[in-house]
Amino acid sequence: RSLFLDLPVRPVVNYAVPCLPGPINTGNGGDKPMSIVKGGLIQMGLMAGTDLTPEQIRDAMIEAHIPLIEEAGAKGVQVLCLQEVFHQPYFCPSQDSNWYAATETVPDGPTTRLMQEYAKKHAMVIVVPIYEQEITGVYYNTAAVIDADGKFLGKFRKIHIPQVAGFYEKFFFKPGNLGYPVFQTAYCRLGVYICYDRHFPEGWRALALNGAEYIVNPSATVAGLSQYLWKLEQPASAVANGCYIGAVNRVGTEAPWNIGKFYGSSYIVNPRGEFLCVASEDKDELVTADMDMEMVREVRNLWQFFRDRRPETYGDLTAP
Repeated sequence: RSLFLDLPVRPVVNYAVPCLPGPINTGNGGDKPMSIVKGGLIQMGLMAGTDLTPEQIRDAMIEAHIPLIEEAGAKGVQVLCLQEVFHQPYFCPSQDSNWYAATETVPDGPTTRLMQEYAKKHAMVIVVPIYEQEITGVYYNTAAVIDADGKFLGKFRKIHIPQVAGFYEKFFFKPGNLGYPVFQTAYCRLGVYICYDRHFPEGWRALALNGAEYIVNPSATVAGLSQYLWKLEQPASAVANGCYIGAVNRVGTEAPWNIGKFYGSSYIVNPRGEFLCVASEDKDELVTADMDMEMVREVRNLWQFFRDRRPETYGDLTAP
């Protein structure tokens, strides 16, 4: 039986809103100070063979995620992020157009709607990375952002699309066209940056200047050169922009492509670049950390990187 058969039909509303000043944490933090936000990341291996249909794989992946989503709710997680294209394998080594069938519309597709139910159930913001269809033939690597009351706030579409050996993403994804939105959630001002985007410092800075206090980076990356960079880039970006960053990666290997081992190691770092939690390299798991949003103000006031920017000298950075 499909997980989606009993979902109610809801009107589609986009709740993307500009960021507002001041504290906004109003949620299920128990006795924690209002500035404390509990973040959670779920990493997971592929739970179905790639010989199955995309619909069957989606159902298997969601069924495997639900216990960890429930665990996140039980532990009081307030902002939860899943891995890149969490409901499918990382099919980009294939250049096989059959995977276009894995796309869904956002927000009215079945996976986003189902995650809205879980967000509302647990009063939990959920970032849901998904393979999005805008129209037939136009597909994006997207993350839906759902607020703690289940409302769809908006989406981020991956900006930078690689086309290198084993990562033929331009075959599957059009470059994102929604810019660098920051979402006013129930608990914090939240930005999203997807996988390969993390190699481009301009986007981190754009999200921070747009008001992000916490930026998540759902990824699918394998061991090799990237594993060393994985430990460097996001902590450095957190320091440069005075924000929290949550980086989440899948685990295991995926046949028939076997491009390498997805090494997990999901983590959250604070605005000083310090690791608050680190997942294993090979286990399906939820990791959590408490993030004090007052530290964002404290660090930015201390270093004053935003004050000392010289954008009038950066013209070459935006030259084609």
